[in-house]
Amino acid sequence: MLLIACSAITTISADPSAATPQKKPEAVIAMLNDIIKRFGTTNDQVYSVSRNPNTNQIEYSVKITKFVANVKRGPLTLNIATVGSPFIKDEPLSYQMLHLTPGSTEMFALGVFVEQGEGKQYTLRDNPNQEMWLMCCKNPENPQLRDAYAIAWELNDDQSQAIGTVYMITSLRPDVYMKNMSSAGLMSDNQNTFTIDGRVGYDLKDSLYVVYMADSAEELDKVGDNDYVATMPVVNKRFSFSVQLDKPKVGRIRTVMPDGSLCELWTNLDFVPGETYRITTHNGYYDEDRDYEQRVGRYSGKSLLNDLQRRGVDDQTFTVVDEVPEEYRTFENQVGRGANSVADNAVLFAKAELVKLHIDKVKNSYKEMSMAMTDFRSRERVQLILKQILKQNQELDEQYQQFIKYIKSTGTPVREYSDMYKEILKFYTEQNKELSGAYADSITNGKPILKLRDYLNKQTEKYMKEMEKTLR
Repeated sequence: MLLIACSAITTISADPSAATPQKKPEAVIAMLNDIIKRFGTTNDQVYSVSRNPNTNQIEYSVKITKFVANVKRGPLTLNIATVGSPFIKDEPLSYQMLHLTPGSTEMFALGVFVEQGEGKQYTLRDNPNQEMWLMCCKNPENPQLRDAYAIAWELNDDQSQAIGTVYMITSLRPDVYMKNMSSAGLMSDNQNTFTIDGRVGYDLKDSLYVVYMADSAEELDKVGDNDYVATMPVVNKRFSFSVQLDKPKVGRIRTVMPDGSLCELWTNLDFVPGETYRITTHNGYYDEDRDYEQRVGRYSGKSLLNDLQRRGVDDQTFTVVDEVPEEYRTFENQVGRGANSVADNAVLFAKAELVKLHIDKVKNSYKEMSMAMTDFRSRERVQLILKQILKQNQELDEQYQQFIKYIKSTGTPVREYSDMYKEILKFYTEQNKELSGAYADSITNGKPILKLRDYLNKQTEKYMKEMEKTLR
């Protein structure tokens, strides 16, 4: 799946000083506002506006509204076949328009920037069942800003409802942001340029990375999630980044997940003027540029990274790589007992953290289901979430299996797996309790909840057998 970041691929050829004022895409705006008015829900709405205190001009605006609309019957019906017509009508006012139909594997995230250099990603399309329309235009009041209008939706099982989201976002134009970066001395082409030449491994489907940079290790550990200096979209399994440096700095690479969130694991590097770092990312680890590291990086004696960063600690919650933190006393505290080296422990902790991230996804989906059952009582929405939970559990089991396979390769004695299996079984028990509470509600009745319960029961039986083997 290719996650195209609008911020990274958009090039604007129009002259900001052109005399003809930019018009608003009135047809698109009217259509989106009508959908919000008639079908918008109060669930997970986002509304944020920032204005210049002197001119009262908008500097940043985000309006995100979810909707549920009948498409076949009912007092209020949305004709989804006509949603694209306003986009086509207003297309001459845009510098970018994109339409993705159901079945396309192309995902899409919108990069949003503000004058201070902060950035954020909003994932507009995150699964192939969705249809999406997007239009990007210059803001008529301030040509340095970009107005983005988008809508994405998917149909429920019986094709009677469209469940989706409307996006209306104003922010700094990506090309203006890049020019500002250049004028600040962060981007240029000369012999002082540092470059990341990246490849995505066979075991990953990453689509987007972000880059952080700081003058020292201490400053790097203080950077916030939104303090990245650039995005690196993946195209044909390749990604890259270049920056002009007047002195060595430190940096960090971080993955943008399919839902737009940031991975809790990252890679720290020395950024050295005139050098290129060649990296291949994998699931929970990466292939380092050994020549680079020995000449100017972490093994050279010249590294600006601190001891923990040089040793490969990618998560700030881990204070040391060969000792389990006190606060990690669930799944993570079973890792590393049989590890033969610090490197083994680093990989094991990384794989355990990936398991934790998938567990959190499942938990969040149960919260979403609970809200759907109480807020607008949509049976179709609940059914979709139950299917989502089943898929997430299947993905979680893949992470369990990868973790178990690796821990076996470290020579950990079989008898020490028992506590690990107990934690796995504990989470399945928690889910069954959640479903028991939901099963009594009429809106959850149907095949999705039965399939999910059957899957959880089979998984419980499977890991019970595995745990029994460790007790013999």
